[in-house]
Amino acid sequence: MEYVSTRGRAGKADSASAIIEGIAPDGGLFVPESLPSFELDRLAAAASGPYFQFAAEILSRYLDFDFRELTESLKRAYSRFTEPEVCPTKRLAASLGVLELWHGPTFAFKDMALQVLPQLLTLAKKREGRRQTQVILVATSGDTGKAALDGFCDVPGTKVIVFYPKGGVSPLQELQMLTQKGRNVAVVAVEGNFDHAQSGVKELFADPKLGEELAHAGYSFSSANSINPGRLLPQIVYYFKSYFDAAHLGIIKLGEKLNFAVPTGNFGNIMAAYYAKSGGLPVGRLICASNRNRVLTTFFQTGRYDRRLPFYKTNSPSMDILISSNLERLLFEASGRDSALVLRLMEELSGQGSYRIPDSLRRELQKLFWADYADDAQTCAQIRGTFQQRQYCLDPHTAVAMAAAEKYQRQFASEPTVVVSTASPFKFPHTVAAALGEAGTVCGNLKERVITPDQMAQMVRAILHLEA
Repeated sequence: MEYVSTRGRAGKADSASAIIEGIAPDGGLFVPESLPSFELDRLAAAASGPYFQFAAEILSRYLDFDFRELTESLKRAYSRFTEPEVCPTKRLAASLGVLELWHGPTFAFKDMALQVLPQLLTLAKKREGRRQTQVILVATSGDTGKAALDGFCDVPGTKVIVFYPKGGVSPLQELQMLTQKGRNVAVVAVEGNFDHAQSGVKELFADPKLGEELAHAGYSFSSANSINPGRLLPQIVYYFKSYFDAAHLGIIKLGEKLNFAVPTGNFGNIMAAYYAKSGGLPVGRLICASNRNRVLTTFFQTGRYDRRLPFYKTNSPSMDILISSNLERLLFEASGRDSALVLRLMEELSGQGSYRIPDSLRRELQKLFWADYADDAQTCAQIRGTFQQRQYCLDPHTAVAMAAAEKYQRQFASEPTVVVSTASPFKFPHTVAAALGEAGTVCGNLKERVITPDQMAQMVRAILHLEA
C-alpha cells in the first residue's frame, strides 16, 4: 500500500515511510493511494476471535508489514487493556448502544491507537533500515499527551515531547502527564489554546533549519497526533468490531445500517469511521458532536469553516479545538480526491482564517454527516439524565455525543445508533460529580514548564541538547 498527500505536491510513500514521517513533505496529510474494501461475512467470522487478530485482518490491508510480525505487535499493544474484549459495546436501549474505548492504561480512547503506534513505528524503522532517533512531537488537548507518553515510554530509538495548553486540560489530565516516568519523555505547557500548540508543532515540522540540526544530531521528527496515518488507521478497527457487537446485542441485524455518534475535536476519530464506511461497513449516519466550540457543526450545516470563531474553555476540554486537522482528509476523499481544491482551501484557512466548500460538496457531505453541539449546561444535564434513566455514567465528552445522538433519534425515528465513549468518567471527577449533585476534589498541580508558542523550537533544542 502506497500513500499520497492530500495536497498533491509530494511523491508517493510506502506505509512505513508515511508512519515514520508522520506528515507529508508538502504539509498535507498522508492517505492511502486507494481505499481497501472488506467482505462483511469474512470479518464477521474474525470478529468473534481475539481483538488483536481482528485488528490484524483489517490493518494488514493498509500496511506493508509481515502479517505475523504485525499480529504479534498488535497482541503486545492490546495486552495492557483491562477489558478482555478491549473495547466492548454495551446496549443501553433497544436502538441505542455505547462503544467503550477507554479500558486502556490511560483511561481514554487515545490508547486504542497510541498503544499501537509505537509498535508500528518500530516495524516501520526496521523495514526502512532507519537508525535515527525519532522525536515524537505531540500537541494535546488532554488525552493524547498522556497516551503518547505512556505508549512511547522508554521505547528504544524514540524521544517524546508533549505540548499542551496551560489551563486548557483538566487537572487530572495535567497530573497524568506531569507524573509520567521515563527517560525519553518531556512535557511542556504552552500559553494559549490547543490550536496554538498544534500550529506550533506543524511549524516545527516545516522548519528547515531545525530539521538540519536534528539530522546532524541523529534525530528526525515524527508525530503521534492523528495527522500520522499510523495513529489514525488503528481507529478504523473498532468501528467494524462495534458493528458486529451491535448485531450480536440485537441493536441491528447483520447487514442493516448503524449510526455512530462521535464526540469530535480534531476529527480523527470520526474520520476513522468514514474510512470504515468506505471499506464497506454499513454505516447510516455519522453524527458529529461538538461542544460550545462548534466550528464543525457550523461547517456541516453551512459549508463554511471559520477558525476565527470565539474560542471557549469548556467542561469537555479535549474537544476545545477550532482547527480540526483531519477534516482535510475528508475534503480530499469526499471531493473525489481533488488535491488542488484541498490545497486552495487550506491556503485560505491559513491566510484568511476561513474557507467555504462548493455547494455540491456540502450537499454530498450532508448525506452522511449530521452535526449538532451541546454547551456546558446541556452536557451536565445529559450526564445527570443518562445516569438517572439508564444507570450509566458518562464523561463530559461522551455526554456531548449522547446529547447529539438522542436529539438525532428524536428527529429520525430512533434509528439504531452507537455512541462512541471516549474517556472514563473518572478522568473528569469535578464535572461528573457536579452533574450528579456531588462534591469532588482533585489534588493540586505539580510544577510545570510554561512557554509561549514562539518558544517551542527553542524548547525542543534545549530538550534534545541541540545548539541554537
